[in-house]
Amino acid sequence: MKTIETERLLVRNFKIEDWKDLKEYISNEDAFEFEPRWDSSDEACKKEVENFSKGNTFLAVQLKATGKMIGHVYFSKEGPEEFMTSELGYIFNPLYWGNGYAAEAAKAVIQYAFAELNMHRVIAKTSPENTRSWKLMERLSMRREGYALKAVTFKKTADGEPIWWDEYQYGILKEEWQ
Repeated sequence: MKTIETERLLVRNFKIEDWKDLKEYISNEDAFEFEPRWDSSDEACKKEVENFSKGNTFLAVQLKATGKMIGHVYFSKEGPEEFMTSELGYIFNPLYWGNGYAAEAAKAVIQYAFAELNMHRVIAKTSPENTRSWKLMERLSMRREGYALKAVTFKKTADGEPIWWDEYQYGILKEEWQ
């Protein structure tokens, strides 16, 4: 994928040297409160970044001013090709929360989806408890389209039983974005 440049950010494919910055935020429990935990060992982070660098599904978000990678965007086609739908997600280093970086990166990726990839629709999903995430989606003019009960599980109880979470789905159409 081509690098997307915003006022303060570069949204780009991962590079092998991003592993230390990835490790910094995947080691932070706050970043993964609503996500499955990842292995944050050096070896696992290096392998993850190597895998990410081979595709366009996980995109690094880098500060232009410093070169620091502060998070990533998940961006993937959803459903059959003819549906022309992509799903958006994001995880950012909590040290950089509250600065509008996630909104800036997500907005740029949505713009890219509609202008460059000719997508018809972009969707995003989050836990109703993840207020920061669904408020961001609403700031991006995405519409809450659904509420699914016990839709996902990432964690287990001490007895090994799945802990089920509800899920909001948001969406925006190309004609709404323009």
